[in-house]
Amino acid sequence: QVQLVESGGGLVQAGGSLRLSCAASGRTFSIYAMGWFRQAPGKEREFVARISFSGAVTTYADSAKGRFTISRDNAKNMVYLQMNSLKPEDTAVYYCARFVGGTYYASTSYDDWGQGTQVTVSS
Repeated sequence: QVQLVESGGGLVQAGGSLRLSCAASGRTFSIYAMGWFRQAPGKEREFVARISFSGAVTTYADSAKGRFTISRDNAKNMVYLQMNSLKPEDTAVYYCARFVGGTYYASTSYDDWGQGTQVTVSS
């Protein structure tokens, strides 16, 4: 099991940038793929990005391609989501989670969810 704590959210104008961080506890962090999801009010939680255990392979939702970058530092037990060119529709609570198997874009394929960090993009 891994405990996850997200940070770095905030209020930003459209076109701006934010870098989200996810701090993980647990000695086995480096053996797991990790993902970022988001959930806007009244909407289902949706996949944003995923990174392999080594960091060599990354996968993005279409909405994130070209604007967001997922990365990790296994030495520091950290996962990051760099978000550029933010849009009002990116407003949501962002969560990181540990991939446990299955379809990479399904929230049911992930466990050990953090508490989330709020991202608000104003127009």
